[in-house]
Amino acid sequence: MSGSAALESASKLGDLLAQLPLNQPNQWSDIALTAQSLANDLRSKNVEQQTALGKTLLPQTLTSLLKDAVSGANLQSGPDATCKPAIFELLRVAANLCMDHDNNRGVLLDAGFPQTVISLLEGYAEQVKPAQLEALPISIPDLRIVKTAIGFLLNASVGYDAVKDRLVALEAAMTILKLSTAIYPLGSWRLPQKDTAELSSEDLAESWSLRSTLASWSWRAIEEITGDEENQQPRLVFGPDALPLLVAQLRAFLPPYPELPPAFSTPASRRSLVQTDFDIYEQVCGLIESLCLDVEDVRLSLARGLTFPDGEHGGVACLSELLTFVEKGDYPPYWSSESPGERAAKEKGFDLGKGALVKAIVEVAGEEKNTDTLWDDSEADKPGGAFVSRMVEWIRTHKSLKEGNRDDLIICATLSLGNICRRDAHSTAIVKPPISLAPDLAALLEPDTDIKVKHGVIGLLKHLAQSQANRAALGQAGIIQRLAASQIWSEKADMVEIIQVAAIGVAKHMCNGDIDNTFSLVLPPEAGSPLQQILELVRRSDSIAVKSEGTRVLVNAVKSLWSTDPKTLDEEKVKKREAAMEAIVTEPCVSALARLIGRSKRYPTLINEGVVALSLVSTHPNGGTLVLDSLLNPLPTEAIRTTSQPLSAVSATEGSPVVGPRRALDMLISVLREGNPNVPAEVRANVCALLGHLGRKGVVAESRATDLQRMKDSTRELIEGLAREGEAPSNPKVVAAAKRALEAWA
Repeated sequence: MSGSAALESASKLGDLLAQLPLNQPNQWSDIALTAQSLANDLRSKNVEQQTALGKTLLPQTLTSLLKDAVSGANLQSGPDATCKPAIFELLRVAANLCMDHDNNRGVLLDAGFPQTVISLLEGYAEQVKPAQLEALPISIPDLRIVKTAIGFLLNASVGYDAVKDRLVALEAAMTILKLSTAIYPLGSWRLPQKDTAELSSEDLAESWSLRSTLASWSWRAIEEITGDEENQQPRLVFGPDALPLLVAQLRAFLPPYPELPPAFSTPASRRSLVQTDFDIYEQVCGLIESLCLDVEDVRLSLARGLTFPDGEHGGVACLSELLTFVEKGDYPPYWSSESPGERAAKEKGFDLGKGALVKAIVEVAGEEKNTDTLWDDSEADKPGGAFVSRMVEWIRTHKSLKEGNRDDLIICATLSLGNICRRDAHSTAIVKPPISLAPDLAALLEPDTDIKVKHGVIGLLKHLAQSQANRAALGQAGIIQRLAASQIWSEKADMVEIIQVAAIGVAKHMCNGDIDNTFSLVLPPEAGSPLQQILELVRRSDSIAVKSEGTRVLVNAVKSLWSTDPKTLDEEKVKKREAAMEAIVTEPCVSALARLIGRSKRYPTLINEGVVALSLVSTHPNGGTLVLDSLLNPLPTEAIRTTSQPLSAVSATEGSPVVGPRRALDMLISVLREGNPNVPAEVRANVCALLGHLGRKGVVAESRATDLQRMKDSTRELIEGLAREGEAPSNPKVVAAAKRALEAWA
């Protein structure tokens, strides 16, 4: 057909529109034939012809004809049968008219054609029952209409924001999702269908071809409407109401699998359907993940639906089904007939989809407002509620990773529980009976455990160890020894610094005020002890988080050992305490504390921890001289890089490394100067106490009198200044500490 013939057809459609009120016989057949001729001509790419047609009244004519055709549509049967061929051809004309043509997209939008198409689709969507497994009974003519309508929306919206914005306003994505998931539920081709029993084999093949193509186009249209392109903020088009439709699609990959019908018994007969299932599976998993990451209402709705599925998701227990799929979903057996390369690609994609759903579940557990919803103490046989008990069961069942490789379940469970256990009461309940999870977590800490599993387990342990009530039980489970045995602090794990720091955090919390855990950290004193592993990591690392947090483990060990009254211990523990103290009163440990002071100019809290620990060590018969040496000896040059890992209980901001003092004593002198407003009075008082004690007779070996005098000479003037009252505003605690230091030196 020539360009003039296309214009003639467009003009004829206008004439037929004008004649509609006459209700002539065969008028819709004439419209269908004229539109078919024009649509066929527009399949050949001719931009000039497209532009010329767009400048006519064709867009308005198409809209008016479509409105008239669908105005009497019955919600159960769709448009009138006599109109269906015309509707199909009108949609084809519009789809081809705007293909790669922004001007025509604009004029069709102005004419209201996309809006009318949405009304048409909404009429079909009224027939949909949510989350049905069987494909919606629908005739081939209606399938063609719905497929072509979605194809038009896809063509009209590609790269054209004005149409996308209108479709978002009309909630088109939800309508498309409803129809797509009902017309082509994943795997539905494997089930007996009510509407296909009478179809010939040719019609059956066409029906499923239309359904699968419709579903593929639907997801492309949804992707286009959301605008999830590079450098573009995705449009929010779905909320909690999409969850049942999405989650129900995953049922296709849950065993047992039905026997394949004869029509699809050969690989060739089902190849395109298998591929469509897989492609949409990937889309569904990705969308569920992004909704859980980005939409708070979705996270809240999933948690509520665990307890109230009828009120929340129309009877679909979405979160429970997600958990069941992650646990039991598997590759369909008919994938085995694929080529090795195709099968491997599908299996990899399947696993990645499960990984996306694991992230979604962890996000739901990480929503602070969900903590009380997901934790439920109402059922005695399910401690913590359905969600918590299931996570615990996964860990218990699969803790022996060599017997069954279910890393995904362990990762999901440990990260989810770590998110829920941020409150002391929940954290304690996980460790205490009847749950008593610590031994199971300990069993997962093996050298060859996957690093992602270690990340989840150690992250959960860090939360649990923060509760004072849990530390004894964690110690009895041998958590510190298991961390050391897992080699997380070894050189080969240095590439996962964030997990090393978390493991350090577990040890740091467990040794805080718990002497038994401190024994586990420090003893036996040889090179392989957990403490020695941590200090070796501190020495080789260039991360300030590793260096500072690692040394704080030593600080807590010192505090626990020195603050425990030996009179409260039995004979065996007294000996252990003495051995542990001997292991710490060594040059490497004392030097580590001095380096903590030296590198912490911006963190007075860390300086204070180092000072307090050195003060305690100096009270040991062999400690005073070692502490004096650590203050006077030149500090090693440390290459320190910035890191995103915040220091716990310390300011998380961190700039470029600053050249540190030459000696730890120089940092203490800086602290004593009144001019630094960032240094709390408590820190100055503790520095005075340390220096005063070192100057006390008998604390430092007499052979080191010269070095001791150097220390006094360097700090006397500052301490005397702090001891004076009344000359300037002063802190009573600092004044008293300074006076005691001078008295000790006298």
